[in-house]
Amino acid sequence: MPQLSLIIVGVDYPNKDKSNRRTEILWSAPGERVDLIPEPKNPVDPQAVAAYSARGVQIGYVGSFQAQLIGSYIKRGRVAGCIFQSIHRDGAIVRLGLDGEAPTLPDNEPESSPADDSGFYPDYIPPDD
Repeated sequence: MPQLSLIIVGVDYPNKDKSNRRTEILWSAPGERVDLIPEPKNPVDPQAVAAYSARGVQIGYVGSFQAQLIGSYIKRGRVAGCIFQSIHRDGAIVRLGLDGEAPTLPDNEPESSPADDSGFYPDYIPPDD
């Protein structure tokens, strides 16, 4: 597992400096650096891991169900880097490189093949009369 994609959540909460997390995500480009910073003094979740854009603006947090694992990877020096991957309905997706491997953007999924115009249909459709 040399690379891993994560969803960044909590984007609707305000930042202390009044910057807007969703706006910062919109300004982020695929491949830009993202910094993941553990927050052991976070009063809500001591295992929280905050995500910051290349411009130093917080864009959210690693989801709580993954924060403990990612926090332990960071503490053990297993995270080689993190980049912005894409916008997601819940916030953003970031890509981690692990164990010395720099993160890279995944290949785009191939687009679906065009519709088949051969006239074959799996079920009989009677003609309209």
